[in-house]
Amino acid sequence: MKIGFIGLGNMGAPMAANLAAAGHQVTGFDTAAPEPEGVIAAASAAEAARDADVVITMLPNGQILRSVAAQVIPAMPAGAVFCDCSTVDVDSARAVAEQARAAGLGALDAPVSGGIGGAQAGTLTFMVGGADADFARVAPLFGVMGQKAVHCGDSGAGQAAKICNNMILGVTMIATCEAFALADRLGLDRQKMFDVVSTSSGYSWSMNAYCPAPGVGPVSPADNGYKPGFASELMLKDLNLSQQAARSAGAETPMGALARQLYEDFVEREDGKGRDFSAMLPRFAGNMRQIGEA
Repeated sequence: MKIGFIGLGNMGAPMAANLAAAGHQVTGFDTAAPEPEGVIAAASAAEAARDADVVITMLPNGQILRSVAAQVIPAMPAGAVFCDCSTVDVDSARAVAEQARAAGLGALDAPVSGGIGGAQAGTLTFMVGGADADFARVAPLFGVMGQKAVHCGDSGAGQAAKICNNMILGVTMIATCEAFALADRLGLDRQKMFDVVSTSSGYSWSMNAYCPAPGVGPVSPADNGYKPGFASELMLKDLNLSQQAARSAGAETPMGALARQLYEDFVEREDGKGRDFSAMLPRFAGNMRQIGEA
């Protein structure tokens, strides 16, 4: 296929490179980042989209998505598919999809899970909203960039799935970190704690696959000084999106709201910015020590 790829940052660049390596003609544009190997450089987003069968975007937020869509959609040929892989608010995803359909285009919102490592390895999971025919057309590309693509429903459903998933992740990571900090104060060895919880009712992805305790469980960012696999500020972004969606839908999400507040404190008023979201463990462990000493 001829693919326009807009947004060649830490996630977009390896995704575009994997598509080019698979034999697709990829034309890319980014306001700052260089094009990866195999990707043809375009002078603008509109130029990258011209003559493309599929345009893929990977952008920071909904406002930028709306701005880029306004430039790109008029340049795309009728029948092409606009596929946004950013994580944005549901309202922006639906507004852009409506704009694309009004121009005679297909539209998908397809946020991803798997982080930078998954983008590089081509093992991302895509959560996709949009029409069946558009999903079927882009499915081969999802197969190159990832290992799984789930068609979640109509436009906006992909973003809804991503937001709900990451709200669970933020809440469970905080609970996991709190439990390790409490175990420390109770004199329980962290490895013993992991051995029990990872095979008991406290089992979770945060504990079993991404343990926040260094030297415990599979290798994770905790074993690399909490260098981000998934940065705390990105978790804060997703929790903000979850609460925006909850307000819009009239849903009660008290645990999501508290997790959002804790990550906001961690990122904006403590030392969490630039650290992995699992660095909540030393944060809670430090507070527990202070409480005990008081």
